[in-house]
Amino acid sequence: MSLACAECPVRDSAACAVLSEEERKALASAGRTRKLSRGELLFAAGDTDTACATLVTGALKVVAHNVDGNEQILALIHPSGFIGEMFAPFAQHDVVSLTDSQLCTFARKDMERAIDEYPALARALLRRSQEDLHSARSMLERTARASAESRLAALIHDFAHAASDSPCHPASQFDLPLTRGEIANMLGLTIETVSRKLSDLEKMGAIRRKGKRGIELLDPALLLSLSRKEFG
Repeated sequence: MSLACAECPVRDSAACAVLSEEERKALASAGRTRKLSRGELLFAAGDTDTACATLVTGALKVVAHNVDGNEQILALIHPSGFIGEMFAPFAQHDVVSLTDSQLCTFARKDMERAIDEYPALARALLRRSQEDLHSARSMLERTARASAESRLAALIHDFAHAASDSPCHPASQFDLPLTRGEIANMLGLTIETVSRKLSDLEKMGAIRRKGKRGIELLDPALLLSLSRKEFG
């Protein structure tokens, strides 16, 4: 299925937003729309024929497995995020859909050609790579220095911004893309601690839980303040 850029919900926030309409049409002609169900692989570690993709809707996780086969979530991809290892001979990690998701996918050779032809696109992708690196470093620092409450507050705050249509304000209501077990995995906590801290955040008036995964953001400023607290 070819891409319909005019109807794309992330056309103004994805990396391709820096292109002119004619350039975007030329890039779209090489792309395809792909849909994934929850739990479906986009590609697996070791795959050599990997695609580059922009996430249009849904959520993805980047995961590694230790020698015992246990999963470790390394990063999350939200709508308008870019995924793909253009300069590696094979994929380093699994990329798995957390929800029903839709992506714009491109063969690696087509994306490499687009980077050569459109310098603005190359700069946009480099900027996103730097943002992803900063996010990963922040997560490592947070896990090492922050309390369980702070880690969870920061993750929920990130989810709220990822679910928002506004670059400035978080969404007031959204669904958590991760299970409690996956949240525990990502933050280095136990499931019991995640459940207890969710209750604490609700009692403080920062959030209200709605159903199994629904979150209503009641006090974004309080949640942000809690996310910045460190041990001691």
